Amino acid sequence: MAKTAKFDVADYLDSPQAIADYLSEAFQTGNGQYIAQAIGTAARAEGMSKIAKDTGLSRESLYRALGEGGNPEFGTVMKVLNALDVQLVAKAKDAA
Repeated sequence: MAKTAKFDVADYLDSPQAIADYLSEAFQTGNGQYIAQAIGTAARAEGMSKIAKDTGLSRESLYRALGEGGNPEFGTVMKVLNALDVQLVAKAKDAA
């Protein structure tokens, strides 16, 4: 039986634009837990040690806040997004 590697979207988040596109899709779900995990995935793609250094937060606190069941503070989210070279943008909902 052939073995397959576990799929990890972080392997494909190789630029700020790819990260921004991925996070935009997550934001559209409106699911806070999913969004936090998506930000965590993007942070892993960039390198959690680098993100920790750039944000001044510990790797452990980032993993906790951005992992399954995490509930990061808004300030943490903004610091991580800044470290990822992406920005949070608001737009009007599309008319149905």
